[in-house]
Amino acid sequence: MEIYFKLIEVLFPVFFVVGIGYYLGKKKPDFDNSFITTFASNVGTPAMVIYSITSTGITFEQYTSYFIYYLIAIAGFGLTGIIILYLLKTKDIIREIPVFLLPNNGNMGIPICLFAYGSQGLGIAASISSLIILLHFTLGVFLADRKFDFNILIKNPPFYAIIFSVTFIYFDLEMPKAIINLTELLTYTAIVLILMSLGIALTKLKVFSFTNSIIASIGRVIIGPVIGFLIIIFFDLSGFGAGVILIQSAMPSAILNYLIGSMYSPKEIVDNIASTIVVSTLMSFITVPIVVFFALKYFY
Repeated sequence: MEIYFKLIEVLFPVFFVVGIGYYLGKKKPDFDNSFITTFASNVGTPAMVIYSITSTGITFEQYTSYFIYYLIAIAGFGLTGIIILYLLKTKDIIREIPVFLLPNNGNMGIPICLFAYGSQGLGIAASISSLIILLHFTLGVFLADRKFDFNILIKNPPFYAIIFSVTFIYFDLEMPKAIINLTELLTYTAIVLILMSLGIALTKLKVFSFTNSIIASIGRVIIGPVIGFLIIIFFDLSGFGAGVILIQSAMPSAILNYLIGSMYSPKEIVDNIASTIVVSTLMSFITVPIVVFFALKYFY
C-alpha cells in the first residue's frame, strides 16, 4: 500500500499543475503564454540545468555515463520511429522522426524524477535532459530544415548553462550558496510554469490523423520504456539511476518538436507532429503512472 501513496505523491502535483494550465487555456483560448516560453527558455531552463547538475551531488562520471546510456536509448527510439513511419507509409520520415527521438524529458520528466527520487534523481534526470536540449537545437533543427544552423545553438542560453555546469563538476568545484539558492528558486518556478504551459499547449494543438497518431504514440510511450528497460538490463543498472532512465524513456513527445517543426517544415508535416504530441501526451497520463509504479517498486 505504501508504494501507491508514493505514486500519488510523485504524480499528483505534476498532473494537477498541467490540469491548471489546461483549465486556463480552455477558459481563455487567447491566453498569451509568451512570457512563460520566454522565461523558461532564457532563465528557467538554464537555472534548472545549473542547479540540477552542480548542486545535487552528481559527479562528472555519473553525468557522462547516463548521458551515454540515454544516447544509446535515443538510437533505439530512432530505429523504432523509422520502422513505424515506414509501415505508416510516411512521405517524409526524416522530418517526422523527431517525435520519436526527442521526448518531453524536461517539462514532465524532470519534475516526476525529482518527486520520485529527490535531488539524486533530479541530477540524473538533468543529465538526460541536457542531452535532449542539445539534440533539439542541433539534430532537431537539422532534421526539420535539412540543414544545420549553428546560430540557433550559440543563441541558446541552456547550451551555455550545460557547458558551465559540466565544467563545474569536471573540476569538482563548489557552487556558492547564494547561486545555489537563486538557481533552486528559479528551478521550482520554472517547473510550475513549464507544466502549466504544457496544459495550455494541449488546448491549442489539434489532432489531424488520429489513427496514425495513436500508432506513433505507442512507439513513443510504450515501446520507449521497453527500450529503457533493455538499457538497464544490458548495462546492469540499479537503484534510482535505473529508475530515472526508465521514467525518462516513457515520456511523450516534446512540444519543442512542434515549435521547431513549425519554423522549418511544411504544414502537413507540422500537423502530423502536433497530432503525435497531443495523443502521446494524453496516452502518457495512463502509461506514465504504470512506468513510475514499476520504477518505484524495482529501482528505488
